[in-house]
Amino acid sequence: MKRYKEIELVKNQDGKRYYVNAIYPDIEKSADDTYLITTGGDRYDTLAQQFYGDSTLWWIIASANTSKTDGLIVKPGVQLRVPANPQKHVNAYNVLNNTR
Repeated sequence: MKRYKEIELVKNQDGKRYYVNAIYPDIEKSADDTYLITTGGDRYDTLAQQFYGDSTLWWIIASANTSKTDGLIVKPGVQLRVPANPQKHVNAYNVLNNTR
């Protein structure tokens, strides 16, 4: 999924181009979610590839766990929730960002 495909590209007064900030949906808990304890070397993108078959959906796992890191690496020994039904969250993202 290319998250910035539908995000508006605008120019400021100086002519610099930038993307409007993306809005991410709230990722509600589901009985079908998976929980795991991270190990050394786990990353949001590799977990997304493992569970969803698409590493670009890393933001779903990071958002569900209120990640405060600036990178994709997850600390070992942390419990993470991997939301079920990633397409539901992709659709919610698209609705939020395509209608503004």
